[in-house]
Amino acid sequence: MYDKKIAVVILNSLEDWQKLNVTAFLASSIAIAFPETHGAPLVSASGTPYLPFIKHPILVYAAESDEQLKRAFNRAAERELNIGIYTKELFATKNEEGNISEIVKHADSDLNLAGIIIYGENKKVDKAIDKLKFHS
Repeated sequence: MYDKKIAVVILNSLEDWQKLNVTAFLASSIAIAFPETHGAPLVSASGTPYLPFIKHPILVYAAESDEQLKRAFNRAAERELNIGIYTKELFATKNEEGNISEIVKHADSDLNLAGIIIYGENKKVDKAIDKLKFHS
């Protein structure tokens, strides 16, 4: 059993490709920021090495409204959890510089969120995502 949890919360009204894109980018933020989440490389019986996974399960939840997503964001921040963000404006950027310049324009309270990722102690993450249902 893990003592920490990774939860992704995605705005359910996004297009399917957007949901997948946001989830992938957010998951990468945990892998980059927290080396302890890295699993061991996978090696087939042929001896071929493959990239490792993140060790922790990644649970994906649906936010049915901007308000639900913002509530999870605020609750995660109040609990001092690690948060990654993806805003709706990032769908129009073309590179890292565009992403950085877009995010810096907005205060936390004004972020136009498409999705977030939360990483931290199980109980705190559960409280942050309270009332959200798994994405289906």
